[in-house]
Amino acid sequence: MKITIINGPNLNLLGTREKDIYGSKRFEDYFLELKNEFKDIELDYFQSNIEGEIIDKLHNIGFSDNGIILNAGGYTHTSVSIADAIKSIETPVIEVHISNILTREPFRHVSLIAPNCKGSIFGFGLKGYKLAILSFLN
Repeated sequence: MKITIINGPNLNLLGTREKDIYGSKRFEDYFLELKNEFKDIELDYFQSNIEGEIIDKLHNIGFSDNGIILNAGGYTHTSVSIADAIKSIETPVIEVHISNILTREPFRHVSLIAPNCKGSIFGFGLKGYKLAILSFLN
C-alpha cells in the first residue's frame, strides 16, 4: 500500500509557526514517526507553497497511489483548481487540518475541496494524519 501526504502553503513552517495553533513539532520529525509506526506502508511526503505544484502532484499520483492525505492549507478555502484536481483523479483523498477550522475565522469554515474528498479530519493536531492513515487501512 502506498499513501502520499501532501501539505500546502506555510506548512513547511510547522514547529516555528503559531505554536499555540499548530504545535512545536516540525512535520518532517512527525513524518519519521509515522514511517516508523507504519512500516508496512510506503509513505511519501510532499510539501509546496505553490498551487500548481500541488495540482501536478495530485495528477502524478492520483492514478497509482492507494491513498492521498491532503492538508491544502489556505488553498482549502480558495482553490477551485485543487478541488477539480481531486475530482479528476481515481485515488481517494482525505482532507486533514491540524486546527479545528470551524472554530477559526469565518472564511475558514468553508472547504472547497471537502465535497471531492473521501472524508475530512480536523482539530486533532498532527494526529489527524495518523487517523487518515488508519482510515485507509480499515
